[in-house]
Amino acid sequence: MCQFFKDVLHMGELASGAKLTVPVYHLKGRNSHKPNSPKVYIQANMHGAEVQGNAVIFQLLELLKDIDFQGEITLVPYANPVACNHKNGEYTLGRFDPITGVNWNRMYHFDDGFIPEFVQQYSDSHKLEIETAFKQKLQQIMIDKLEHNQYGLTTGQRIAYQLQKMAHQADIVLDLHTGPISSKHLYCPEYAQQSARYFNIEHTILIPNVFDGAMDEATFCPWWTLQNEFAKQGRNIHFNKESFTVELGSQEQIDLAVAKQDATSILTYLAAKQVLVNSDFVPENMTRYACYLKDYKAFYSPMGGMVDYLAEFGKPLAAGEPLVKILRMDNYGDGDAIHYLSLDHEVLPILHFASASVNQGTELYKVFTNFFKL
Repeated sequence: MCQFFKDVLHMGELASGAKLTVPVYHLKGRNSHKPNSPKVYIQANMHGAEVQGNAVIFQLLELLKDIDFQGEITLVPYANPVACNHKNGEYTLGRFDPITGVNWNRMYHFDDGFIPEFVQQYSDSHKLEIETAFKQKLQQIMIDKLEHNQYGLTTGQRIAYQLQKMAHQADIVLDLHTGPISSKHLYCPEYAQQSARYFNIEHTILIPNVFDGAMDEATFCPWWTLQNEFAKQGRNIHFNKESFTVELGSQEQIDLAVAKQDATSILTYLAAKQVLVNSDFVPENMTRYACYLKDYKAFYSPMGGMVDYLAEFGKPLAAGEPLVKILRMDNYGDGDAIHYLSLDHEVLPILHFASASVNQGTELYKVFTNFFKL
């Protein structure tokens, strides 16, 4: 049986002085006291409407009661309490900070300027010593950001940096999200392509070593950059650190039965990474498609109107086949009321806009182009 601990993390304060808090669950398994035991960090609900990840964390907590594992697993539901509570009527807006307008998942920090000096300092050290020192360095950077910034932090930065500080203690980081109306898909660093096959997820986007502010990048880019810097010095070290954004389907809904399937998918990955002990979790037999981030394209509506979304997720759509049909009642009687929109090349639809009512320039679909089987 694992050891179970619950903390409450203070994330900030409202104008009234009320504290914003989130629960943090720590599970300790075999050999958790050893420095080389695996550490896993999983968070959910950074964007307010993306709530299915909380149900997945619940199911993980339930399943892990009866599973033998090594090391430590930290789980953080409701990671962004501001976004969770950002309601407008029946909708949860919570994708952007309402004060700054910045995407909540673009406020994490990474600056690679310290890495060449770090490599020089630890050029002859053992791998475990390097890993331990690098984790401490990454955490200290976040502590300095949180505690020694004389001009202060935005609400989003304060939330992101506290989450990132915890994530930097881990070897595996999973950030649980959803799309608007979406299939399940995975954002995966290019070097971890093999690991994408361990999730029961059919669609994978392979991303380069480029930091754009997201949690997955903030936690894999440092290790990837460190590895590259050691390679420049003639030393090839593989640190085996992985970080993924796991897209669990559509926003504004939870399904506990599906959440159990999603939790099983995560446990299947953790079994493959040898976090679980004597596990019988194995990846499902499915056709898995992937594309590189540069080939993951948004299709924007050339006109306003009422949209009927036609293209099925995860099914290759041939060139010329319609993605959508748009109803324009203003044209009825003196023009074309129905317009079909298509592309001149094969694509794989992944997600689409949540509403049937769109303005010109609305992102209708996101699709894989130049996709291939994993």
